Amino acid sequence: MNLTSRLCRLRALEMEDLEAMYGWENDVDMWRVSGTTAPFSRHVLSRLIEEQQFDIYATRQLRLVVEVASMEGYEAVGAVDLFEFDPQNRRAGVGIMITKPYRRQGLAADALQAVERYAREVLHLHQLWCSTTADNEASIALFRKAGYEECGRRREWLLTPQGALDELLWQKIL
Repeated sequence: MNLTSRLCRLRALEMEDLEAMYGWENDVDMWRVSGTTAPFSRHVLSRLIEEQQFDIYATRQLRLVVEVASMEGYEAVGAVDLFEFDPQNRRAGVGIMITKPYRRQGLAADALQAVERYAREVLHLHQLWCSTTADNEASIALFRKAGYEECGRRREWLLTPQGALDELLWQKIL
């Protein structure tokens, strides 16, 4: 299966991605959308990378690195996660992160299409689902445009220093 799309390609996570992943996972601006509450150590992240060498059927999750062509070859600019993989019910959660300099260029939509194709054609999934905060306009627009339907709302689900936020639930039948 070719995990290349119009603007980017997706590839397996490798140990060489440790420093990039360390930066992504410890970006406090991302913690609100990822549910992270404490920094990750390099040791913990290296173990996560090692676990990615196992099959998604064993780990129930998969992280793919989003790369774009650059003068030096390819540059890692984000990640797409499949999580809570449920082969019996043929579904998984999906999450996507693109680094700030590469946002609003269509990369998230392109990577999402590629991972949906992989989920449908290789994993034979029936649906993908995700959640967003009600104020995350970029993610809401991304998932709506990609054909995800809002299927639920958890009121005042996430507490922030600015107050409680609703969480929106989305799903797409593949």
